[in-house]
Amino acid sequence: MQINLTGHHIEVTDSLRDYVKEKMARLERHFDKVSNSHVILSVDKLRHKAEATVHMSGHDIFADCTEDDMYAAIDRLVDKLDRQVKKRKEKITNHLHNKNNNNYSLEEVE
Repeated sequence: MQINLTGHHIEVTDSLRDYVKEKMARLERHFDKVSNSHVILSVDKLRHKAEATVHMSGHDIFADCTEDDMYAAIDRLVDKLDRQVKKRKEKITNHLHNKNNNNYSLEEVE
């Protein structure tokens, strides 16, 4: 998965970049159709904000989180994205499963 990392009013250090990559790898573990993501880290006074858009096959997911600590904001952001990715995967799996189970013949119905 390709990750584009941008910082607004904050310098994106190597440790922040590695932390984001490590956490975002969790999304790919759950669903391999994630192609790329764009993460924006910003600071407004004492509030640290992390937001991300994840591009999947046929769908985009967005989440944002504001915390007092940037690492905590990244953790909560990835948790939110992970829940959305799992939900999307279940939805796709259920549609495919239901589609395959509805292929019965008239003899089976009678």
